[in-house]
Amino acid sequence: MKKFAFLFVFIFALPLFLVGCGGQVQLSSYDIVCEYDENSHTLTCEQNVNYVNNSNNTLNEICFFLYPNSFKEIAVSNAYYDRAYPNGDSFGDIEIESVKIGDKDAEFNIENEAILNVTLFNELFPNENIEINLSYVVNLANVYHRLGYGDNAVNFGNFYPILCVYDDGFVKNSFASNGDPFYSDIANYNVQITFPSNYTLATSGEVLRSTNENSKTTTEIKGEKLRDFCFVLSTKFVVISKTINDVNVNYYYYDDENAEEYLTLACEVIEEFSSSFGDYPYKNVNVVKTNFCFGGMEYPNLVYISDEITDSETYRYVIVHELAHQWWYSLVGNNEYEEAWLDESLTEYSTALFFERHDYGLNYDDIIAGADSTYRLFVDVYSNVLGDVDESMNRNLGEFETEPEYVNCVYTKGVLMYDSLRKTLGDSKFFKCLKDYFENFRYKNASGADLINSFSSSSHRNLEGYFSSWLNGEVIFGN
Repeated sequence: MKKFAFLFVFIFALPLFLVGCGGQVQLSSYDIVCEYDENSHTLTCEQNVNYVNNSNNTLNEICFFLYPNSFKEIAVSNAYYDRAYPNGDSFGDIEIESVKIGDKDAEFNIENEAILNVTLFNELFPNENIEINLSYVVNLANVYHRLGYGDNAVNFGNFYPILCVYDDGFVKNSFASNGDPFYSDIANYNVQITFPSNYTLATSGEVLRSTNENSKTTTEIKGEKLRDFCFVLSTKFVVISKTINDVNVNYYYYDDENAEEYLTLACEVIEEFSSSFGDYPYKNVNVVKTNFCFGGMEYPNLVYISDEITDSETYRYVIVHELAHQWWYSLVGNNEYEEAWLDESLTEYSTALFFERHDYGLNYDDIIAGADSTYRLFVDVYSNVLGDVDESMNRNLGEFETEPEYVNCVYTKGVLMYDSLRKTLGDSKFFKCLKDYFENFRYKNASGADLINSFSSSSHRNLEGYFSSWLNGEVIFGN
């Protein structure tokens, strides 16, 4: 979750294929039909998943992550409670009503509220596929979060059962209030959403058509090669649009006198990062102002920007950060629970790069200096209070004891790590490393080792020791 993107500036259908080293990989696909009831704040869904076994193993079960169940309890730390729950405690969940394989009810169980395990009738061999149908209801909490309803909008991030990634076994991450506990493969989506016609829809994917009947709108959306899928509804949205490099850039907002400026900024971000890293391959990107308790949040083709941000400098910073995630998360994926530094550090540094080249009142040198002073202050304060501080970056989300520790080790220190690497390699090699890493892992999931190996290969230098010293806390800061 990109809730801390701006803090250190201050102080605190038809199957598609991917071509990889091992040849063609057929993508799994999701067909989702859902309807939102604004009175009960529920989303009723039918979901058909065509799962392709791209592993080398025979499978006896298929596993899905149930992110809506993270809202069965308070989903934020005490520091963010008032922002997230302005109307007091509210809870939500997902009710799985049926699971079918073909026309037969399948056996399933829910593990630790988080994982839906579906038992197969027959073994699924490598390169085979199977269709699983899920019926479920998502009950929304009144929470200003990834998933929930508020005064200004209804957010549908991570609303559906999403396939767990298979890495010699299905990866079953835990819920976490710090960061983003997400990990998913690229897939194809066909989604049909029905909602009251007084709402405006912002969505991942490409809108194919919309129809209106009986005061309801039904919109059909197609998303090819997406990391996941999200949409937002609001009765207050105003939409403005521009086109840059054949990409439709849309800004959904309310009460915003700087709307045109923010739209222009978003266009410049798409143009800049397409040039610096690699082309943005989709037809649309939507910047969406919404009720959200943190700074912002990224999804394929769509980013949240919190309507609680009151100053334009911070708002600009968050827009740039969240759009950078279209490259470092949406296109190049990773296990954000186990290696949060992998996308967050690079995204935060990419944000600094943008302001090095575009004048919006922030500049690269000030961002780096701010990161350095903020990180040193964090180390000194924690050392004085606790007698010691863990400066390692390479920890899973559950291993960070506090949010300041997570923010400073993953975001702030990450900026310093890449700034130092750029100075070590020089601009030519450094930017070649970024482009090669993007090209090597576009539409795939990368690990920390993958990034290190890619950067080492592109720079013709063994960078394992360099990264290890930063990630494991051997680079020491403090006065």
